[in-house]
Amino acid sequence: MKICIVCYPTHGGSGVVASELAIGLAQKGHELHIVSYAPPFRLRAFHQNIFLHEVDVASYPLFKYPPYELGLATKLVELAETRDLDIIHAHYAVPHAASAYLAKQIFNSRRLKTVTTLHGTDITLVGAEPSFRRVVKFAIEQSDGVTAVSHYLKQRTIEEFDIKREIRVIHNFIELDRPDRNRNSCSRPAFAPEGEKILMHASNFRPVKRIGDVVRVYARVRERIPAKLLLIGDGPERPHIQQLVKEMGLASDVYFLGEQDQLEPLFFCTDLFLLPSEQESFGLTALEAMNCSVPVIAADVGGLPEVIVHGETGYLLPVGDIEGMAAKAVELLSDPARHSLFRTQARRRAEQHFDAVRIIPQYEAFYEELLNT
Repeated sequence: MKICIVCYPTHGGSGVVASELAIGLAQKGHELHIVSYAPPFRLRAFHQNIFLHEVDVASYPLFKYPPYELGLATKLVELAETRDLDIIHAHYAVPHAASAYLAKQIFNSRRLKTVTTLHGTDITLVGAEPSFRRVVKFAIEQSDGVTAVSHYLKQRTIEEFDIKREIRVIHNFIELDRPDRNRNSCSRPAFAPEGEKILMHASNFRPVKRIGDVVRVYARVRERIPAKLLLIGDGPERPHIQQLVKEMGLASDVYFLGEQDQLEPLFFCTDLFLLPSEQESFGLTALEAMNCSVPVIAADVGGLPEVIVHGETGYLLPVGDIEGMAAKAVELLSDPARHSLFRTQARRRAEQHFDAVRIIPQYEAFYEELLNT
């Protein structure tokens, strides 16, 4: 098949999944065209059968903001005409699904099919904005096929937008052998020279991630056992979090490592991953941690219970339960046998339920199903 994937190039779950899906499909012989405003960070290396197309948007004095959506639709029409596309797959509804719909109408072909994958904040935050709501609902309803990355997100979409059409759940996935390439890349003594335990959090530093809770949980753990904290990512909350760390007297034990294209090396230095978000439609970083045999303590919200098994691969606690999360962290890190068991079970769950070899064929079958209608 000739498949066009539209995604954001930045660090975030939707871009990661779109990129990994493109790589997996290309390895199976499909022709992939990636459309975005910059090369996605997971696709900076050469991949056979993958072609990158950047959207150029002209700037005119008449426009307060460059019309990216129109530039994107135009690029999609050009590719449909020149590459004889079978599928346009829009990852993240805003604005990709609407641009894909517009491109299909301009191209005017019944054979070309559009697929929209909902990833989370495109529904729960951005799509819920009154200025976007009707367009997002229309784009979802007009797509030839719609998928969601969790059962939670499917139900949330149906409720928020009063959607009557089918939404297929296809979970996010990981490449099982990916960690093996990075197993020895991180020097644990560089972060924990005295053998301290290492806790980690990775996100885009938005308020919804509750990174202040991460710091407070860590502070309570540190009172009980020697520990360090790795904070990965960047975003609007970072200055506030840096100030909080300083005020709490933790600066010497907390490492701000900024955005990282690959998290696996750091997971191999990590004993426990913290994800206390108030909203997660799936929790891809939790799955990536589990794939590297790292247990996860997270909030019991959204799609996280579909990833993490409470009491087996980590713990799920109420949003804001800092004391409970800290207590479970200390309990797990103080019990080597249980920690080792959780490590094994975390990796096993990733293997058995979220292997790319299991998930990518679901997308292939979905494409074929649409093309045969």
